[in-house]
Amino acid sequence: MTRFAPLTSLLSALLLSLTGPTLAQGNPPTAKAPKVSTAQVLRGAYLMKTSACMDCHTPLKMGPNGPEPDMSRLYSGHPQGTQLSPAPALTGSWMTVASDTMTAWVGPWGTSFTANLTPDPETGLGRWTEKDFIQTIRTGRHLGRGRPVLPPMPIPVYSQMTDADLKAIYAYLRTIPPIRNQVPDPLPPAAPVASQP
Repeated sequence: MTRFAPLTSLLSALLLSLTGPTLAQGNPPTAKAPKVSTAQVLRGAYLMKTSACMDCHTPLKMGPNGPEPDMSRLYSGHPQGTQLSPAPALTGSWMTVASDTMTAWVGPWGTSFTANLTPDPETGLGRWTEKDFIQTIRTGRHLGRGRPVLPPMPIPVYSQMTDADLKAIYAYLRTIPPIRNQVPDPLPPAAPVASQP
């Protein structure tokens, strides 16, 4: 992994947590994308790659040399219907754990699942406008006004991107194949177990 892998993983998880089953009410079935240039789309692809968005938003699968991105699920987030075993207890200096697909994360915030960033109108960003996308990254809130975007998405870092960079990322995401994949809602932290007398 590169020295930017932790940052990339956090960005990817943030983007995953941007979507979820709740879509903005009143948006058109598919948001109309603004006119973009090939250069802008290529810039967005470059930013997604160098920000390691794939690390969390594209599920891993086992390949001949170990875990590798499942390119048939590019940026589709946590795979729908995936059964997860209970996460290990976070004790001592351990603060977070991730699933084998790198699309589910457990920490003090509960369990977060990386979002479907594809332009699927029902389960991805297909109904999101460019403004929705930018406001989500800027505010750290789903659609700029909803639930918080959860770790490991590095909102404090990505919120510092320029509008031009975020517009390029949005433009690129509109060009990838839509994948129908309903990511589950985040889960709250487990309630502490009361000790027995």
